Amino acid sequence: MLARLTLLAFLAALAFTGCKTPYKESDKKRKEQKQDASKDPAFQAFLGRLRIAAEKRDYEMMKSLMVPDFGYRWDNPPPGDSVFAFWDLNNLWLDLNSLLKKEFVPHDDFMVSPPELATNPDYAGYRIGIKQVMGSWRFIYFVPAPPPDQTPPQ
Repeated sequence: MLARLTLLAFLAALAFTGCKTPYKESDKKRKEQKQDASKDPAFQAFLGRLRIAAEKRDYEMMKSLMVPDFGYRWDNPPPGDSVFAFWDLNNLWLDLNSLLKKEFVPHDDFMVSPPELATNPDYAGYRIGIKQVMGSWRFIYFVPAPPPDQTPPQ
């Protein structure tokens, strides 16, 4: 009798280990989305708002989409400098808008543009990084290639 119960318990355990459970599937999908959010509706909506704000140079909207410590230069900014003044002074709005229109791909913990940044370690142009912060997408950086003595944001 005990042998029969043991055998029955073993067969039941064996049968259940092969079952697909919904949470395993959803965890797998969530992990894949974390790696490449390019088709995520929340990411696309964020990117749409960012593109419109950049095109209109809507500073208030842009500020609401950026992190407080937004990266826009590698050195320490002079007193009174701001990201928007820097972009105006250096005519960077066209570069920003151009990169925002390109495809975004996963790279490290960021969604980045241009895609070459993720595939070419020697990419030397401007780059954009967007990342989820506390569940919301945020514009993290728009910088040129790092100087030789600096490392890119991680």
